[in-house]
Amino acid sequence: VGQKEMVEKLLIALLSNGHILLEGVPGLAKTLAISTLAKTIDAEFSRLQFTPDLLPADILGTQIYSPKKESFFIKKGPIFSNLILADEINRAPPKVQSALLEAMQERQVSIHGDTYEIEKPFLVLATQNPIESEGTYRLPEAQIDRFALKLIIDYPSKDDEKLIIKRNTQENKPSAKNIVSKDIILEIQKFVQKIYADEKIDEYVSAIVDATRNPKNYDLELDDMIEFGASPRASIWLILAAKAHALLAGRGFVIPDDIKSIAHDVLRHRIILTFEAEAEGNTSDAIIDKILEKIRAP
Repeated sequence: VGQKEMVEKLLIALLSNGHILLEGVPGLAKTLAISTLAKTIDAEFSRLQFTPDLLPADILGTQIYSPKKESFFIKKGPIFSNLILADEINRAPPKVQSALLEAMQERQVSIHGDTYEIEKPFLVLATQNPIESEGTYRLPEAQIDRFALKLIIDYPSKDDEKLIIKRNTQENKPSAKNIVSKDIILEIQKFVQKIYADEKIDEYVSAIVDATRNPKNYDLELDDMIEFGASPRASIWLILAAKAHALLAGRGFVIPDDIKSIAHDVLRHRIILTFEAEAEGNTSDAIIDKILEKIRAP
């Protein structure tokens, strides 16, 4: 209720085959949204509650000795599912966070030297709480870059709040039903890549990403604010997410508005601000606004 943008971006992540990070204070239905999405798809779903004492083997799996067979066998962990809810991912220690890197990027896992592929579709949907610092570990930039989108979830409006109260205090609560198979999701993911993006769109995306690295070339006074610009993954996901956005809008081609609509979600976690910029209260979203204003759309 009241999180239309979050629902749309969850679908964009699913259709473009990209992982997504949701950030917001407790109680905004981040976990509920992801688990509800999982219920609508006929696929395996695992919820991982991240804690400081979690070990990589708890997620990936491990080698176990069988006294009967007098041999070792691999017991696969919960990462071998189609949809993974990584709840409060910033509570896990760096060792566990790095264990997710290979799975998220390569869609495979290495256990004791052997490599195991993860069945498609495979999507990691992570949540994190920005207001707590005790017992949390900052996500490394290398892992944050693996997320196609990062969404900032805000409080619902007063009217939406009333509807939330009504739905959650009555006897018959609404529930989601299975409506699509994972094979259809895979077909749609392939189709998304066939959505047409003109060379002018590629040029527009390249200019936006380059402006985060070389702002002076675009008459942007942001050198003192940006420590590191966006990686090439930003360009790839700007196009892929825009294609998914175009598909949801019923179009077979990408327009500049598709890029603008997902630019903040793709770039906000890939632009690293300087210490001075953060101290002055600047945000990556404000920088993205300036870049989008400056770069002329085709």
